[in-house]
Amino acid sequence: MSRLARLQAQLEEPLLVSSLVNVRYLTGLASSNAVLLVEPDGARLFTDFRYAERAREIPDVALVETRRDIYAVLPELLEGRIAFEPTVLTYERWSLLAAGGIELVPRRGVVEAMRAVKDAGELNTIRRAAAIANEAFARLAEEPFVGHRERDLAWRMQSLLHELGGEKESFDVIVASGPTGESPHSVPGDRTVEPGETVIVDAGCRVGGYCSDCTRTFVTGELPAGLQRAYEVVKQAQETGLAAVRAGADSKAVDGAARAVVEEAGLGDAFGHGLGHGVGLEIHEAPWLNAEWPSVLTAGNVVTVEPGVYLHGLGGVRIEDLVIVTDDGPEVLTPFTKEPVTVG
Repeated sequence: MSRLARLQAQLEEPLLVSSLVNVRYLTGLASSNAVLLVEPDGARLFTDFRYAERAREIPDVALVETRRDIYAVLPELLEGRIAFEPTVLTYERWSLLAAGGIELVPRRGVVEAMRAVKDAGELNTIRRAAAIANEAFARLAEEPFVGHRERDLAWRMQSLLHELGGEKESFDVIVASGPTGESPHSVPGDRTVEPGETVIVDAGCRVGGYCSDCTRTFVTGELPAGLQRAYEVVKQAQETGLAAVRAGADSKAVDGAARAVVEEAGLGDAFGHGLGHGVGLEIHEAPWLNAEWPSVLTAGNVVTVEPGVYLHGLGGVRIEDLVIVTDDGPEVLTPFTKEPVTVG
């Protein structure tokens, strides 16, 4: 059954799909301007001249070519009771539709729930993206770090991802050395890597629109005792988290298993983010491995497992794998070593 047909079987009323990622998932059309109306007996794709030629080729979808301001036109083309994506549709656009007499009903996360469980083709594409990231980490580990700026190492990682076949980065590469690493999402800057510190590298690439994600923490010589202990704790927590990942597992419990290791080591306050997140057409999507948005893991989910410890003024440690959830446990897609790799 096609994705559109699966969605149609769930609907109580037509669904206006405003998320461009969801439009791509359902139709294959990647664009900057499109809206899809999925109805019980068909689907209409609204887009402008720039994407019309490709849109005409999509099976089981009727193209409605509009001017670029699609939402200004939609009230003339739609009527009745229509569901919408409340986390995507802006208030301004909602107001335009409501003023046109459309009865708007919020339906949260319908397509996102479908996207969370990947099919065989999606999983193979993500495997390819992860293999590229994994090899990029292996090659970066052979290059000098000390004396180089964070931004230069980030650029080198970006180049490796492209050289190995990545279409683009999944997100801006993170390189955080020494005290910069106390922030989980720091921005690579002009700081020069020094001996005796950690260097967090977080990177991934896209293949066929699908993302990969991996983090390793490199070391540039003998570490201060606090950082050395943090590395050991994070590695144990990461392995514990991985062991808890399987179909049927409660995502909050998976987070809790890894978090307990960090808390028992007295470092719980230094691990302030969730254990992981789903990965697919977006780098952050359902399901989530944390206590705020609990869910039950399903075979075909793709998630990260990435505990971290961040020590003020000293540095940070994060180890992240990308995995496929199966009935028997995790299929790890980023097998590059998690032992501390010393770089020059």
